[in-house]
Amino acid sequence: MAEHHHHPRHDSGATLNAAAAITIAFAVVEALGGWWSGSLALLSDAGHMLTDGAALVLGALAAWMARRPPSQRHSYGLGRAEIIAALVNAAAMLVLIGLLSYEAIARLGQPGEVNGKAAAAIALAGLIVNLVVMRWLAPHGHDMNMRAARLHVAGDALGSVAALISGGVVALTGWTRADPIASLAICVLIAASSWRLLRESLHALMEGVPHGLSVETIGSEMARVDGVLSVHDLHVWMLSGSRTALSAHVMVRNMGQWERILVELQRRLHERFDIDHVTLQPETAVRPLVRH
Repeated sequence: MAEHHHHPRHDSGATLNAAAAITIAFAVVEALGGWWSGSLALLSDAGHMLTDGAALVLGALAAWMARRPPSQRHSYGLGRAEIIAALVNAAAMLVLIGLLSYEAIARLGQPGEVNGKAAAAIALAGLIVNLVVMRWLAPHGHDMNMRAARLHVAGDALGSVAALISGGVVALTGWTRADPIASLAICVLIAASSWRLLRESLHALMEGVPHGLSVETIGSEMARVDGVLSVHDLHVWMLSGSRTALSAHVMVRNMGQWERILVELQRRLHERFDIDHVTLQPETAVRPLVRH
């Protein structure tokens, strides 16, 4: 049996910590501004940002855990912490969306006074902060945990846009129902992305084949290597948000060529499918009798 391990290096934890600090700090400013201006969209965005700050801290903790080396108790390491963090973040977003939607519907029936100019100004500042944080997170979009973090920040940015637009409408026309309508619109947008991430996280925890990969396609590519007769018992699953594992039994024509075949299989799996944690069991066409 042959194994090939690859442990990528990440500096995502420090990025997430910095993003969390800025997000939480501005969420406090936005909450105070929302209370002062009477804007539900701004208060919703502030609550969203506070939740996102906590999510970013959770993501940073998961990134730190994922970098810890394998141990006697966790032979694969703690890379699954990234997937669990993504699952928790997505679930938290759906709960928050439900609460904000309920409040927005209530506000539609009984709209309150809103200082549109102040709300728009604060929302614009929030949008700038969110765009800066998204730029920081962009280079780390290869794993599920960072995608969950970017989802939260993107939701913040959309929330700031909604608050900016609604504040402008209120300031120009005095139509205060624009504020809860903006909140509902952003809830719908974020719900779709959150639900997709929740499903993907659960799929990964159930050791499903990663999105975009096909066991049949991978097996066919492996079988095309010179000297390979067939591939069976092929399994592909996610070890973490950015690492995919594969195990398989490989039927070879000549066991003496296994070293060459192994190198070629590892190369193809890496280059064509980005799979670097590979465990392969070679077999020959003629199997010894097993006596009972």
